[in-house]
Amino acid sequence: MVIDFGGFGRPYRLINELWKPSFLSQQSLAYPPLNLSENASAIYVRAEIPGVGPDDLDLVLTEKNLIVKGERRVEKGRYFRQERPAGGFQRMVALSAPVDADNVRALLRDGLLTVVLPKAQPKSPRKILVQHG
Repeated sequence: MVIDFGGFGRPYRLINELWKPSFLSQQSLAYPPLNLSENASAIYVRAEIPGVGPDDLDLVLTEKNLIVKGERRVEKGRYFRQERPAGGFQRMVALSAPVDADNVRALLRDGLLTVVLPKAQPKSPRKILVQHG
């Protein structure tokens, strides 16, 4: 939807931008922002969470999801502008393949959380020996 206000243009361009679906999309509101990638052996989740320490994070792996929960503590003070989000957050990442839960690694360095989720090896058919009783 575009609203045309004739020659007044500039102040009303902001209104037009606010009405664009991409501006209001869930993706633009998701926090923390993350990248999800994979190769043949692992799935990689990288989340930007500056100002959050390891003690303020909780990672939970279920059969089909990785849940990243945490809290960015509010810095006390008198603010004139506050653009960095503060408070609790949670992101759920749907996993595209089974994961070897015993070998998952997570590293937090310089505000970047990297979680490496090794893919589980597919189980091959196994012959079962039938015993005579």
